[in-house]
Amino acid sequence: MNPGGSALSWRRWVRSAGYAWAGIAHTYRAQPNFRIEVWAGAVALGLAVGLRVPPTPILLACALVLGLELLNTALEAAVDLASPEWQPLAKVAKDAAAGAVLVASLGALLVGVVELGPPLLRLMTF
Repeated sequence: MNPGGSALSWRRWVRSAGYAWAGIAHTYRAQPNFRIEVWAGAVALGLAVGLRVPPTPILLACALVLGLELLNTALEAAVDLASPEWQPLAKVAKDAAAGAVLVASLGALLVGVVELGPPLLRLMTF
């Protein structure tokens, strides 16, 4: 094994992570729904911590929604690049990607209700 190969792989990973963070930052700046989802997730995680509810289901739901929103943004950009004029199949692709985000968001909402609802109700009844 080449001793320098490990450092090279590490540098490559750091560079790739930088590109990924650039994509996340762009999406945060350019997509209002992504910002809403980030802050809704932060509130849900804060509630989970405050209510002493295990945060794992909330974290997974947030990761799913945010990951799909990033993919939706990427797909929209790629479709716009490939097909600048309106095309029915481009609309199908964009609508389906947006639908995936919607389905994940509704699932995340249900996770929040199931995980956070009972402790919130107990807190409100005292």
